[in-house]
Amino acid sequence: MSFMITNSNLLMQRSMEYLWTKQSCILNNIANIETPGYKNQYVTFEDSLEKAIQNAAQKSKCTSSSFRQAIEDSAVEVHQADESARMDDNGVNITEQAVELARNGYQLQYVMDAISSDFSLLRTAIRG
Repeated sequence: MSFMITNSNLLMQRSMEYLWTKQSCILNNIANIETPGYKNQYVTFEDSLEKAIQNAAQKSKCTSSSFRQAIEDSAVEVHQADESARMDDNGVNITEQAVELARNGYQLQYVMDAISSDFSLLRTAIRG
């Protein structure tokens, strides 16, 4: 079944994994807004993806499968910030987290719509 998954579908799947992990971190940050000493968590994916694609592009024989492998190898990483926003050493800025939560919700919806659209096209092609 993996032959039906294109590189763009795989990238959307990885993006959804990133956004879902980011959503979880944001909600975790908001839940710990009153926890003394709690440090803000954030998620990265773009840097790992960019590095993996650049490595694939530098290979002498660059193919679609090497880009596919680069997408699969890119990692969603959760990091902990070192900065503190308050005197109790809590690093969560609630305003920043609320904005990120809203932005992430829109991004999740956009990626989900794109995935749904791709599968609708595939369904139409199969039905004829």
